[in-house]
Amino acid sequence: MIMIKRKRRNYTSTFKKQIVQLYQNGESESDIAKEYDILVSVIGRWLSQYDNSGSFKEKENRNELENIQLKKRNKELEMENDIIKQAALILA
Repeated sequence: MIMIKRKRRNYTSTFKKQIVQLYQNGESESDIAKEYDILVSVIGRWLSQYDNSGSFKEKENRNELENIQLKKRNKELEMENDIIKQAALILA
């Protein structure tokens, strides 16, 4: 049995967004995959990325929980900073 290896292809964010829009307009993942010769799993990944962050870049695909945690930590650090500034004014 001969295995045919697919060449890894890179797609632009614009193309990925067009695929997502086709899906949002009612086309099925399998129909889109056949029409554009893309694996269904790749389309599923793009849909997830777009739903989570509106972006296809890995760095921008933080999940919502992580963003909430980072915002909370940022507020804590701002409060600590304010306390230190006030203490410095009192002790000066």
